[in-house]
Amino acid sequence: MHLTKIAALFLVTQPTSAQTVVTVTEGPPSPTTEPEWTSEDTFTSAILNSTNFYRNEHNASDVAWNDTLADFATDYLNDMSGDSCDFEHSGGPYGENLAKGYPNTTLSIEAWGDERDDYDFDKGEFDEDTGHFTQLVWKNTTDVGCGRKLCNDGQWYLVCEYWPRGNVVGQFVEQVQEEALGARTAPGMLLGIVGIALFWTLIWSGIETGI
Repeated sequence: MHLTKIAALFLVTQPTSAQTVVTVTEGPPSPTTEPEWTSEDTFTSAILNSTNFYRNEHNASDVAWNDTLADFATDYLNDMSGDSCDFEHSGGPYGENLAKGYPNTTLSIEAWGDERDDYDFDKGEFDEDTGHFTQLVWKNTTDVGCGRKLCNDGQWYLVCEYWPRGNVVGQFVEQVQEEALGARTAPGMLLGIVGIALFWTLIWSGIETGI
């Protein structure tokens, strides 16, 4: 897809049980040799640092890396076909966010985290524009595992799985807490969460109704 401006596309499937919230982010071709993509240790560290940065700012405990979740994400990516990879959720039992086209993993997760600017903490409900953020900082989530794939269009595709799943209806007020006072000027900003203007398309599979 050729993007000339920021656009959003939402895909909602009919629920058969609980659904998984997913995001696909498209942008310019990514550097294929970026260490956050090509080095296993750097990839894992970047995922945890970026994820826990946002979680700490919203009174959620750090998540740990889970190889089972990472293997699930990697297997899902490896099963994809086509030049640009498939923009579809896995339908698995975990919470799930997808991103595509960012220069590195840190900026991919930043795109999810920065949706907090649009989240209504007073209302405390699911919104398609902020569901990746709410999964990211969901307090009950304890584990994360991610996979990545270099698609034939030259863009990296990131899949992150979360357990326990977030975005459970009726639990948003308790599970998604407001940003701590002064958090955006905290030393955690030095972890590499920096702003960047990128073009993206968001694709959703829907909202969870339970675990």
